Amino acid sequence: MEKIVASIITIGDELLIGQVIDTNSAFISQELNKAGVWVKRRVAVGDSKEEIVRALNEESRDTNIIIMTGGLGPTADDITKPVLAEYFGGKLVVNEDVRKHVVYLFEEVFRRPLIERNLKQAEVPDVCTVLPNARGTAPGMWFEKEGKVFVSLPGVPHEMKGLIINEVLPRLQQTFTMPFISHRTMLTAGVGESFVAEMIKDWEERLPAHLKLAYLPNYGMVRLRITGWSTNSDQLEKELNTEFDKLKILVREWLVTDEDQSLPLALSNLLRSKNKTMSTAESCTGGYIAHLITAYPGASNIYKGSIISYDNEVKIKELKVSPATLQKAGAVSEEVVKEMAAGALAKLNTDYTLAVSGIMGPDGGSPEKPVGTVWVAAGDRNKLITQKFQFRFDRDRNIEMTATQALNLLRKFVVENA
Repeated sequence: MEKIVASIITIGDELLIGQVIDTNSAFISQELNKAGVWVKRRVAVGDSKEEIVRALNEESRDTNIIIMTGGLGPTADDITKPVLAEYFGGKLVVNEDVRKHVVYLFEEVFRRPLIERNLKQAEVPDVCTVLPNARGTAPGMWFEKEGKVFVSLPGVPHEMKGLIINEVLPRLQQTFTMPFISHRTMLTAGVGESFVAEMIKDWEERLPAHLKLAYLPNYGMVRLRITGWSTNSDQLEKELNTEFDKLKILVREWLVTDEDQSLPLALSNLLRSKNKTMSTAESCTGGYIAHLITAYPGASNIYKGSIISYDNEVKIKELKVSPATLQKAGAVSEEVVKEMAAGALAKLNTDYTLAVSGIMGPDGGSPEKPVGTVWVAAGDRNKLITQKFQFRFDRDRNIEMTATQALNLLRKFVVENA
């Protein structure tokens, strides 16, 4: 079966100048993929008739579905509706159902005065199918031309999501016969994508044509995702499981999780499965590791807290680091992170902890301890392990790399010593 492919066009000058971050495309891509639609391209254009028309022409050449977001508001810079009316050979007319909905929202829900500009939201091209927007005033619009489907949606994420789920996907599934698309994702850490690719190249070369491997590297980690498509869902699932198991064996030394999870979530789930708790003692990361752990619901089940000992005085008073150790070895040292970890275990009464101290930059380094030098300690009351890292990036990335390596060091300790 031929794949059904789509393009996503986001409209708005604010996207091009970086004033607004485009989160709509990611959501639309995910939902289309679940429904069996392969997203081929994502394009951003400004509030320009010429650019919108050019994008429509280019994207409709080799895709079945074109989904647009943005430019449907009541102000002068929102030009999408008149452009689409002209493009599809129609004219703007007032849709009575939309008009009633707008009146209802302003009079009963918003309880604000309704002006003529608001009522312009009820104007739609007479050549489209109106998609009711239960969450806002701007309706979605569905066009068909030469066997292709064009959908225009409001740019407000909450409204767009409602229309995608309740209106667009059901109509697409009625219009097209979708293949079945499925994924398997795992996370590795501690080795780069080039090394992983070299290790698994023979297996990758033998993959069937309808299975594709993607490498998704990020800060010391590599996600490996196998994607497959077929008309036979049972057969596809069996093939994916078989190949995924083979891949897990090949990368087992660096495997963090065989699910599509982040490293902090994988560590949290590991601790939760063992009914264990953790704490952190952070110096150079300033609480960033705590933030990563607590970003997920249920973190309180496994995480008790952190002592952010950015200054040596806090290390001494709160973590009981010896002034003599600081004087002799320096704050960025194996000796200090071990004492920080021991202090956190005692102070916060957790099963496991990790401690970090380093020089993030751009200054503060020395010939003996250049910028990017980091010491990490992880362990429990019976045993602590340490590791030194030497990062070479800017401050933000050094902090992120430190957090990643620290979390992975603790994960490995839990796996090997539980």
